[in-house]
Amino acid sequence: MSKRIRTGALTALAAAGLTLGTVLAAPAGAVPRTPGFLAARDLPPHPSSAWTAGRITRGVPEAVEADRCLGRALPGHAAAWHREFRTDLDTGARQITVVLKDTRAAKSLVSRLNRDITSCPARIERADPETDAARRDYGTLDVEEGARVHGLHTETSWGASDIRLLSVGRDGRTVTVVDWGQMGDFGDAPVKAFKKTTTRAVDKLH
Repeated sequence: MSKRIRTGALTALAAAGLTLGTVLAAPAGAVPRTPGFLAARDLPPHPSSAWTAGRITRGVPEAVEADRCLGRALPGHAAAWHREFRTDLDTGARQITVVLKDTRAAKSLVSRLNRDITSCPARIERADPETDAARRDYGTLDVEEGARVHGLHTETSWGASDIRLLSVGRDGRTVTVVDWGQMGDFGDAPVKAFKKTTTRAVDKLH
């Protein structure tokens, strides 16, 4: 994986602190009510490091704009919030939540995100011929209006290997994306625990 892609896929997730935005402090009625977010304890357990959660922050992180899976659909939404999570090692995560004007717009965003994640490996490989990318579909979850879980593995010609789990879920007109990543391959992905995390994320939206 090129340094640019590796930064977007993993390092940006694991970086300490927040990347962009201001702490939520909007006038009443200016934006929708802040949706509920995951807590550190809701993330898949790490075998040797506790999770730390950042503050819930307005906007979509700047790093997402360069992300080949999420960067086309998420940036630009006015009613968006995010929260960063990190461990002391190589594992990081992020939740991004967007409140749309109605359920039709929310359904459209969910469809767009799932399509973009599905086609993400091809865009990664076109951008960097020295990187191989593969996706796995881990199915849907029966929570509120539903959620879908994806896995993404990237490996460079010099052996750098990253694994990423992404999920897209919806409750009414609110859409949330959970993004987890670390060094490794599909065998290192905590899929069962991540599905629980996704279910918790969607449940917390209302």
